[in-house]
Amino acid sequence: MTYEIRPATIRDLSEIYDIELAQFPEPWTKSMLKDEITNIATRRYTVATEYKKLVGYLGLMFVVDEVHVNTIGVVPGTERRGIGRTLLSEGMAAAHQRGAQRATLEVAASNVAAQALYRQFGFAPVGVRRNYYEKTGEDALILWADLPVAPRDDLRL
Repeated sequence: MTYEIRPATIRDLSEIYDIELAQFPEPWTKSMLKDEITNIATRRYTVATEYKKLVGYLGLMFVVDEVHVNTIGVVPGTERRGIGRTLLSEGMAAAHQRGAQRATLEVAASNVAAQALYRQFGFAPVGVRRNYYEKTGEDALILWADLPVAPRDDLRL
């Protein structure tokens, strides 16, 4: 399936927020997401659509020559259909074009599906943030990758 990737707008806020609520034990607030989407100087939020229906989103933050993957999510029940992979591929290419040389993110230590996706893009663990997620007390793995990156099919799990 090919997904259309386009910039997120305020009109997408409610759908993005619904995905946040469904996917994460500590979702971002609607106000936080609104601030992120409208801060185009240092942020880049995109959405994936399928037949004009929003099915996923990606939020990036730029700091000097690095990009931080702030958040990525897909509509529950659409996992493992390539939506996250498409968003991340497009986002990492755009970050590289913008001058980013490295990418980083945090991922829940128990989220092996997300870790497998990130490995496809060359992300590797460099540390652990203990008790990163307040509500669950779960650790987060800190991952880094050099840019440019492209997904590698031979690393699929």
